[in-house]
Amino acid sequence: MTSELAPDRPTATGGRFRLHPAWLVAAVAFLALVGAAGFRAAPSILIDPLHAEFGWSRAAIASAVSVNLVLYGLTAPFAAALMERFGLRRVVSFALLLVAAGSGLTVFMTEQWQLVLLWGVLVGLGTGSMALAFVATVVDRWFVARRGLVTGVLTAGGAAGQLVFLPVLAMISERYSWQVVALTVAFAALAVVPLVVLFLRDRPSEVGLQPYGAPDGYAAPTPVIAGRGGAVGRALSVLGSAARTRVFWLLAGTFAICGASTNGLVGTHFVPAAHDHGMPTTAAASLLAVIGIFDVVGTIASGWFTDRFDPRILLGVYYLLRGVSLAFLPILFADSVHPPMIAFVIFYGLDWVATVPPTIALCRTHFGADSPIVFGWVFASHQIGAGIVAFLAGLVRDELGGYDAAFFVAGGLCAIAAVMALAVSRTVREPAVR
Repeated sequence: MTSELAPDRPTATGGRFRLHPAWLVAAVAFLALVGAAGFRAAPSILIDPLHAEFGWSRAAIASAVSVNLVLYGLTAPFAAALMERFGLRRVVSFALLLVAAGSGLTVFMTEQWQLVLLWGVLVGLGTGSMALAFVATVVDRWFVARRGLVTGVLTAGGAAGQLVFLPVLAMISERYSWQVVALTVAFAALAVVPLVVLFLRDRPSEVGLQPYGAPDGYAAPTPVIAGRGGAVGRALSVLGSAARTRVFWLLAGTFAICGASTNGLVGTHFVPAAHDHGMPTTAAASLLAVIGIFDVVGTIASGWFTDRFDPRILLGVYYLLRGVSLAFLPILFADSVHPPMIAFVIFYGLDWVATVPPTIALCRTHFGADSPIVFGWVFASHQIGAGIVAFLAGLVRDELGGYDAAFFVAGGLCAIAAVMALAVSRTVREPAVR
């Protein structure tokens, strides 16, 4: 039976209670993920102010968001490999410094390519190093029991970041300027660095313990692919082997649609789409933040379900329900918040990233100790889908004068993702990564 106490927990004769250090590591990781989500939420607040100040088209501004989203995903597998080589603490600290630099320097920009370089490249690389592959790495190293639940809680950190940052950044943008928004993000990134340096430990062995819930005699699994050329070689070697399996492409495909329908479309364009219908920016940002509230509940619940039910079935249900909700969204926009929109926000929020715990679980089932890097590549497809749709939805808005077509297409893609999820084999029937 597992316990949340460290091995020196007290007996009936007395002693001190002490939580397993895995929970402190998870707490610090949660804070870093909260910040990463907040940093990525800022572009949706800045689209209209940047359009007004510089005259850049929404598609041009969205191109910087697309670069950010794609790099956020493509960085993940390499960051997971770097964490194996250099440790969690160093990689995450450096990532936060990149975010601070990229966001802070935007106050000096005068050209659209500078937005792409700073917010697209630097912030994309920084947040990508704290992406969901980071979640998979923390969970696989520090937990044996409660993996699904902890994955859900850490994933919910992204929603919590959205909840904390979006309304605040929207208020700052309206009351002051977009430059103050950029500086706020930079200082928030710097504030997390001391916590990471002081409390984020790389492995349980550093403190003389086994992972939480590990049975007696537990030996941590070792990666089966060595790779050459350091972290880059390892990440590419894992990709080459995983790409020879059918399950990898099914998971990558479903997650690409997941990213397209969340970060790429709703996360980037919900606020301007609502603003097109006369809704104030602060009200629209608050609705997006409420999605974050229910995302916390939905993702933690999804982690709990993943520990108990077939993750393939969970994914199929999640994608189908998401597609239905997106198909109804265009008729719900209005100049004020009304009950049907609130119902959408609750429903969509519960489903926002509920897909993550079962997807990580399927990666672990099929790819074993290499699953954090494999999931990093699956997550890269998530962000490629997000980046493509972030740009295309902006183009749709410029060409058609509205976002309706983008929401309808995303709903149809989610129905396809539901079928793909159910096509994933229940057990490991294909060759494991070697």
